[in-house]
Amino acid sequence: MVLFSLVATHADIDLETVAQLSNGSSGIAASALTESPAVAGAVVLATCNRYEIYGEARDPDDVEAARAAVVARISEASGLPEPLVSRSFSTRTGPEVTQHLFAVSAGLDSAVVGEREIAGQVRRALITAQHDGTASAGLVRLFQAASKTAKEVGAQTALGSRGLSIVSVALDLATDLSENPDWSTKKVVLFGTGAYAGATMALLRERGCTDISVFSSSGRAEGFVASRGGTALDADSLRDAVAAADVMIGCSGSDSRVEADELAQVRANSPQPLIAIDLALTHDFDPAVGELDGVELLTLESVRLAAPQEQSESLVQASGIVKGAAKAFEQERQARSVDSAIVALRRHTMNVLDAEMEKVRARHGCTAAAEEVEFALRRMVKQLLHVPTVRARELAANGQQDDYVAALEALYGITVEQPAEAAPAAECPVDHKGRETA
Repeated sequence: MVLFSLVATHADIDLETVAQLSNGSSGIAASALTESPAVAGAVVLATCNRYEIYGEARDPDDVEAARAAVVARISEASGLPEPLVSRSFSTRTGPEVTQHLFAVSAGLDSAVVGEREIAGQVRRALITAQHDGTASAGLVRLFQAASKTAKEVGAQTALGSRGLSIVSVALDLATDLSENPDWSTKKVVLFGTGAYAGATMALLRERGCTDISVFSSSGRAEGFVASRGGTALDADSLRDAVAAADVMIGCSGSDSRVEADELAQVRANSPQPLIAIDLALTHDFDPAVGELDGVELLTLESVRLAAPQEQSESLVQASGIVKGAAKAFEQERQARSVDSAIVALRRHTMNVLDAEMEKVRARHGCTAAAEEVEFALRRMVKQLLHVPTVRARELAANGQQDDYVAALEALYGITVEQPAEAAPAAECPVDHKGRETA
């Protein structure tokens, strides 16, 4: 099995292209597995500034076919031509996949370096894939190790200790733009009810904001405010709430968005200025909103440019933890890859021993002498297998496991069968379908 990933982020291409690519992202993993036998597993990580697909191919020769299958599915879902989709993604394989995901989960590859929201998004990406039945055993181990590494970075370094996140930087910008920086006096309309909206609600509360109204195009506002507070809006009450708002924040990523002409009509008689914060990758607000009189538009690009630089010492320390964890994961993964070869060698050797012992028993019966011979032979076989087993682990750690397998086939005629993929994890009882994403 070979891990690979397709990565499109704010660091390489513009956010508008990332948003276009991610249209229909929820069905990509399942469709890729259905359409291509080369894809053994897939997990999709789609956030406010990145779109990444992690896959597992059945064989190194299958990676290109697996990549092509994923690209074709993304093209079909997004409506973008396949050549454009292919150019938009950088492809990683092997150890590069591990290193990148661990860095992403730890917040080292974020617009706001060290932000903690991404770790939760990585965990939810795995949960969704397990729920949908697309997460292979190798991908489950990869994502679980990435989450563990993120926790270690958070516990052992000062990176992100100020609680910085994309949302917090956006609210800081909004505070700087406001005539009155006191959030307790502001009326806020929040679009979305997903995990990102929940994090935004919590930060608004921390800043003293109490007048928060929530709108969901999918009708989940009532359930959202029931556990978090605030006022649920529907299509009829949304207009008046936006007209009276000081701030509106978009983090739903739904198909419907607030158009500039519509907002201009709604705000025609509003005396106070409006700050619109669009944190959705696919835009909750028409970009032309920022050209309206009395409206300031903050976007993910605004946040990226305003994000503070973390201390270099913390970055070095965090990078060291990520590098060490990625190396350890790869060594463990390579060692696991020779397990089948070790088992095959032991089985072959024990079969020879059993055959010889049958001859001894046939000649001498089940006597004490025969038992003593068997005990001595099994002890000898165990000693003989020790060095080949140790060498297998050493070769795997150096990435030479294929040499070991080839040697077994050449010397003993042993064909090493790869183990069957582990059964999918039990279905998650939480309904993740149809949720809004950031």
